[in-house]
Amino acid sequence: MGGDLAPGTLLAAYRAGLFPMGLGGGGAGPIGWWCPDPRGVLPLDGLRVSRSLARSVRRAEVRVDTAFAAVVAGCADPGRSGRWITPDVAAAYTALHELGWAHSVETWVDGELAGGLYGVAVGGLFAGESMFSRRPDASKTALVGLVALLRDGDDGHRLLDVQWRTEHLASLGVVDVPREEYLRRLELALRAPSPRWPARPEERPGPAGDRP
Repeated sequence: MGGDLAPGTLLAAYRAGLFPMGLGGGGAGPIGWWCPDPRGVLPLDGLRVSRSLARSVRRAEVRVDTAFAAVVAGCADPGRSGRWITPDVAAAYTALHELGWAHSVETWVDGELAGGLYGVAVGGLFAGESMFSRRPDASKTALVGLVALLRDGDDGHRLLDVQWRTEHLASLGVVDVPREEYLRRLELALRAPSPRWPARPEERPGPAGDRP
């Protein structure tokens, strides 16, 4: 319990198998650092896509890192039950995003943000933090896109951590993993190749192919 949400603190925590969450209602109160036993994990070859979800995926466009702040704001909506994302938490993960460590996967329908998720990526680990939907299956569609991204170039050791297994996540293929096994997988994932995340704007080639 305690500490801060500085980028170095957060990255050290994820590398150790921990993630932060406020101990008070609505995410307020002192910071707690969690390492659940068991831990919710989605095997990359275990995602369950129903027929209705497959139809939703075909109707949507999945983008990565084009609306990070909007995704965090959607996840932090005060009208959602169990909300825990405070302004300090949002600012901390936005700082991580600006440094290239946090990413959003977004579902767009008819040019509008319909849902998405965000999390922290270190090596082959993606630690999912939160997801939201404004249309049916929008968060699930983003998850399908994330799994496809993580599977591309996977050496067999990438890890998709969802913190806790819920009935909703279990319907998508999330399983419980004992803490000891999770930490073993984490060690391998941290050494695994990173997925091909989009370059940050300042790293993208200019019109002539030169770096700015």
